[in-house]
Amino acid sequence: MYSLVIFDWDGTLMNSTERIVSCLTKAAIKTGLPVLTPMAYQQIIGLGLREAIRQLYPDIAEKQVEAMRDNYSHYFVLAEETPNPLFPGALHVLEALRTNSIGTAVATGKSRKGLDRVWANTGLGVWFDTSRCADETESKPSPLMLEEILADMQVTPEQALMVGDTSFDLEMAQRIGMDRVGVSYGAHSLEVLADYQPKAIIHHLSDLLPLVLAKPSC
Repeated sequence: MYSLVIFDWDGTLMNSTERIVSCLTKAAIKTGLPVLTPMAYQQIIGLGLREAIRQLYPDIAEKQVEAMRDNYSHYFVLAEETPNPLFPGALHVLEALRTNSIGTAVATGKSRKGLDRVWANTGLGVWFDTSRCADETESKPSPLMLEEILADMQVTPEQALMVGDTSFDLEMAQRIGMDRVGVSYGAHSLEVLADYQPKAIIHHLSDLLPLVLAKPSC
């Protein structure tokens, strides 16, 4: 049994992929940048915002990066006046983990301000023991945020499980020998997730519980 489960946020626990894509589209128009396809925007979900913008628009000037970041943040904050829903089963999973004395954490590409705002609006922060955001450590797929979470919780990579919807989530776990589970309903395809040898790819969050709570075989 694991002693810690680390979740990505957007696209894993919270159903926010469509909103992120919409706000990136609006921000590109406001900034005067080419509007990319929804799929292109979806592929960078999970990175820190600056890293995401640089990947989407590698040749733009720093001034445009800052403008794109500010415009995206503006549209996203406005949209968050109506909080995104959690994916079905999320609260049930968090409750079950707590009942079984398993720690929980969040490793996210959101900013600290962004994650704290979501938690303030929804009250969901009470379910997590610790968290790391992209603007207070290195962006995914660097494993540094996972290493910092492990240090906070005083557990080893072998005692923890990473759950995420993107290659960035699974790669950072793979790089430190941590077990990982992909979710099929988020930003990246099954084929992309499978490249990182996850323990499983689940189609519903409740499918996580048998993997986490399974007793070791004798």
